[in-house]
Amino acid sequence: MSRIWTTIVLAGVGTFAMRASFLAAAHRLAAVPPWVQRLLRQIPPAALAAIVLPALLRPEGAVDPLHPRFAAGVLAGLVAWRTRNTALTLVVGMTTLVLLEAL
Repeated sequence: MSRIWTTIVLAGVGTFAMRASFLAAAHRLAAVPPWVQRLLRQIPPAALAAIVLPALLRPEGAVDPLHPRFAAGVLAGLVAWRTRNTALTLVVGMTTLVLLEAL
């Protein structure tokens, strides 16, 4: 067997072992401590912020506070902060963005 096939087989065995280990340890993962649950709840907002903020603050590669995305993001952030309403935040942010880009 060539080195390439050996590498492919070892990668497949490694992938299978990683996936099977989660199934074998699933009963131990069912009871997660409260502090781990608090940490895990922070992952989605952090990931979303890592994706959205660069596009909001630097849409053209430089910080531009007069860019429509920046203004719409600031307004949407204020609505989210004051109302805690996701749907209203999305509507206000997208409406502001569309109106500002149309001007």
